[in-house]
Amino acid sequence: MSDTWIILGATSSMARAFTRLIAEQGGRLVLAGRDTDDMDITAADARARGATGATVVRFDARKPKTFADVIEAAGPGVLNAAVFLGSMPEQADINANPALLDGTIADSFTGPARFLQTLALRVEAEGDGVIVGVGSVAGDRGRASNYVYGSAKAGFHAFLSGLRGRLLPAGGHVVTVKPGFVDTAMTWGLFDRMTMVADPDDVARTILRAADKRRNVVYVPLFWLGIMTIIRAIPEPVFKKLKL
Repeated sequence: MSDTWIILGATSSMARAFTRLIAEQGGRLVLAGRDTDDMDITAADARARGATGATVVRFDARKPKTFADVIEAAGPGVLNAAVFLGSMPEQADINANPALLDGTIADSFTGPARFLQTLALRVEAEGDGVIVGVGSVAGDRGRASNYVYGSAKAGFHAFLSGLRGRLLPAGGHVVTVKPGFVDTAMTWGLFDRMTMVADPDDVARTILRAADKRRNVVYVPLFWLGIMTIIRAIPEPVFKKLKL
């Protein structure tokens, strides 16, 4: 692999797993996130696994002034990007403190979207490049227990769909990934039964296959497609009364 992969939110479990796969294929990596010490460890591991390069850049979805440094660090050539960004406060905490809404929307939607708007210019100029946006099944329908995070991901899904259409004529592609519950720091302690919680390594392998095949929308694990098809079909008068 001669292309460069930008990994936004490189400190997440899914991002680390995806980084390992790219490194083992000899790809070049730009790791972007808030915790540079953590990413330095991931970068060293990537180089040991065969990455042709692994650069660490501080990135904050709430601070657009950090965005240009990421693309500059990637250098010339075709760029790919995988976006593993988002924050998910408890809905009850947001209800008690509405100011938390702004950060959730910035981390999960507007920050990544603004970065990808800039990256899209580069994809169009190069005539190639794959963007992977990690959303969530939570974005498929608003639930009283999680509607701020869900609405942020729903907005991100719509953005990715439109961006996919924009980049198609230029030769670029956008993959929307909708994971269910994944064993990450974000979901730690939320679930007593782990039977429906996916392993980050399995999710990363699915994401890479989807990127290689230029899939459009992928549910991870696949059974979530069936679950969300049923949930979307529930009439609103019934759905609003459900404790979901």
